[in-house]
Amino acid sequence: MLSKDIGIDLGTANVLIHVKGQGIVLNEPSVVAIDKNTNKVLAVGEEARRMVGRTPGNIIAIRPLKDGVIADFDITESMLKHFLTKLNVKGILSKPRILICCPTNITSVEQKAIREAAEKSGGKTIYLEEEPKVAAIGAGMDIFEPSGNMVVDIGGGTTDVAVLSMGSIVTASSIKMAGDNFDAEILSYIKKEYKLLIGERTAEDIKVNIGTVYPNGRNEEMDIRGRDMVTGLPRTMKVYSGEIEEALRESVAVIVQAAKNVLEQTPPELSADIIDRGVILTGGGALLHGMDQLLAEELKLPVLVAENPMDCVAIGTGIMLDNIEKLSKKKIK
Repeated sequence: MLSKDIGIDLGTANVLIHVKGQGIVLNEPSVVAIDKNTNKVLAVGEEARRMVGRTPGNIIAIRPLKDGVIADFDITESMLKHFLTKLNVKGILSKPRILICCPTNITSVEQKAIREAAEKSGGKTIYLEEEPKVAAIGAGMDIFEPSGNMVVDIGGGTTDVAVLSMGSIVTASSIKMAGDNFDAEILSYIKKEYKLLIGERTAEDIKVNIGTVYPNGRNEEMDIRGRDMVTGLPRTMKVYSGEIEEALRESVAVIVQAAKNVLEQTPPELSADIIDRGVILTGGGALLHGMDQLLAEELKLPVLVAENPMDCVAIGTGIMLDNIEKLSKKKIK
C-alpha cells in the first residue's frame, strides 16, 4: 500500500487535513489534554476541547499553537501524530508527502519548527506554503493570471491580508489579531462591565451566536452563566449584540487598518483589478456577523465571503497537492 499525499491546515483554533483523492477527512480543534504529573496525552481534538476550563488540577488542556505558529513543539508533534495515525495515511513502506500552510511573515526558525513537527509525526517530504495564497486558491480565485486578487484570511491566531498576482504574493501583512483575540475581548468586557467571570468556551459561544462587528447589524440576546466576582457564586445574566459590537470595535479596527495598509502598498494596476473582483474573506472570522459589511464600508470595495470560509485553506491544499510536482522546486530544504 502506498502512502497518500496530505495537506494540513495547521490552525491556531482547528486542524484540517485534506487527503489527496478523498477531500477533507479531518476537522478537529487544535487542543491536547495532558496529565501534568506524567506528561501523558489523554485526549486530542474535540474530546480535549470539551475539557477546556473543566478539568481537575492534574489535567490541563493545552492549545499548542499560538498566533499561527508552534508554541509547544512536543505537544504539536503528539497532536499531529495522533491525527495522522487516526487517518491511517502512512503506507507500509513509504511515508506521505505533506503540504502545510503557515502565516506570511513567520521567521525561518518558526518555519523550521513546523517542518520538523511534520517530519517527526511521519511525513517524508514537507512543503510549506503561505496561508493567504492557499486560502485564495481554495476560495476559487484564479491567482495564476496576471491580475490582482485580494484575500483577507481571519483565522484563530492570525489575520493574513494579501494581494496576489501571477501565482505569487505581491503585498501582504500578517497580524496577530483574530478569533482568539475576539474571545478575549468579550471575556474582559463582561468581566469589566458586569463583574462576571466567564470561560473561553462561553466567550466563543457569545461571539458565534449573537456577536456582530457592524453597528446596529444584529439585535439579539443570550443568557450566559458565570461566577460573580463580588459574591463568588454562580450567576446568570443577559448580554446583547450591541454590547458585543462595542467590545470588539477596537480589535476589528486593527484588521481594517491592516487591509488598508496592504492596499496602500499595492501597485495601481492591481488596485484597479481589485475594484472589479472585490475582496474575498476566508477563515472562521469571515463568519462573524457584519465583518463583510464593515470591511466593504471601510475599504470602499466589494467584499465577498468565500463559500466555505473555514475550509478554504484545506481545500486549497487539496488543489495544490494535485499539482505537487510544480511545488517540488519550492520545497524548503
